[in-house]
Amino acid sequence: MSFKNKIKIVSGFIAIIILFFVWDSYRFMQSPMKLPESGLNYTFKRGSSASHLIIDLSNKAIISEPFYFKLWGKLSGKSKNLQAGEYVFDYGLTPFELLKKMKNGEVKLYAFTIIEGWNFKQLMQAIVADQNIVHQLKTAATPQAVMSALGFPEQHPEGRFYPDTYRYPAGTTDLQFLKRAYEQMQLHLAAQWQNRAKGLPLKSAYEALILASIVEKESAEPSERPVIAGVFVNRLLKNMRLQTDPTVIYGIGDKYDGDIRFRHLREDTPYNTYTRKGLPPTPIAMPGLESINAALNPEPTEYLYFVATGEGGKHYFSSSNTEHQRAVTKYQRYKRKKKKQ
Repeated sequence: MSFKNKIKIVSGFIAIIILFFVWDSYRFMQSPMKLPESGLNYTFKRGSSASHLIIDLSNKAIISEPFYFKLWGKLSGKSKNLQAGEYVFDYGLTPFELLKKMKNGEVKLYAFTIIEGWNFKQLMQAIVADQNIVHQLKTAATPQAVMSALGFPEQHPEGRFYPDTYRYPAGTTDLQFLKRAYEQMQLHLAAQWQNRAKGLPLKSAYEALILASIVEKESAEPSERPVIAGVFVNRLLKNMRLQTDPTVIYGIGDKYDGDIRFRHLREDTPYNTYTRKGLPPTPIAMPGLESINAALNPEPTEYLYFVATGEGGKHYFSSSNTEHQRAVTKYQRYKRKKKKQ
């Protein structure tokens, strides 16, 4: 056998070995890893490298060919700059998919919902109770201290955080979360303010936020929000007191026991819209987008009064005090009848 033929045989043999090696390694990278059916929560610590990841997964018997994993990670470039964080490795995940997930930082996200109509105290209680948020603020931090930590020491916190469901990774701090919700409210409020109706008795976007918070607390039926906003706008234009119970309740604070009484309506506070004209000094809750839009685009109406009917959060609207008093008598009698049943 000639030397050239020997070279060809050896070269062919080497090529077969290489092809087998490439095929086998590719098969491994495309095959599901040995993960539990329920999946695996995995934390990749900051400062860790791809080598740490490979050793750990190999020790846990999740991958059987660490060399293949390391080689393909380097060749593809996906093992560079893996993002730290908490991951969910679902059953059926392949090594290729794992590297892509960690390269892109597709970490596990937690959900936190700010409810429309919550006040600032309720928001802070919910944040403190959420164990997935890192708590930098002191538990007893005052509203002023919170706003100072956010960089807005002159602002009152009420109403300034946008109600929505937020998804966030592990390690998110309470300040980061609040800053995000604050910025969302600023964005939505600014956009709605630019598209407001003409002739509103509102001097600023902040006054619109105050009115929107009142609409939020007064409206259990979403379709009525523009009408309720129209009532309050009409009263402001006529220099009438708003006379809305939610502001009174907010002013009472912790003394409110769930039942508003006549003496509460006479107790003067900065938030008592029965004793003082105009808007209260701050929002009384966090309004949703629909309430903000209603406050800035109220339904044109001649209504000046409304009273709850006791039927699914709906109200009866009136243009005159005489009609309103008849409605109050009718529906309060209905409420008393319902309580006796």
